[in-house]
Amino acid sequence: MRYLILQEKTGLRFVAMPESYMYQLVALLKRLQKEIDKLTIEGRPELPAVVAECSGLELLGDGTEIEDGLAYVSQLEKRFSALKEDVYPLISLLTEIRALQAQLEFLQEEE
Repeated sequence: MRYLILQEKTGLRFVAMPESYMYQLVALLKRLQKEIDKLTIEGRPELPAVVAECSGLELLGDGTEIEDGLAYVSQLEKRFSALKEDVYPLISLLTEIRALQAQLEFLQEEE
């Protein structure tokens, strides 16, 4: 398992992903950051900054949790699918989010 540390406006977020899928999540987040400004709709989702990726993580603070990667990707999908825009960047981004989501769902079913 690998862990991704994200900086959001509200603080840090920790996401756990199978090691073989972490690269895809990091690449997806970087692509979202690059393409988000091309969306013409108001109310674009806020995206976190990728702070770090690590193989071991021990949280010592109360109330701090590690979020499952599938749950995180599913939240991303909901936030982007709620946008009412049907132009290239959003369709392409949703396709990438949903592809990773499907892979993680399949992996979860296999376990």
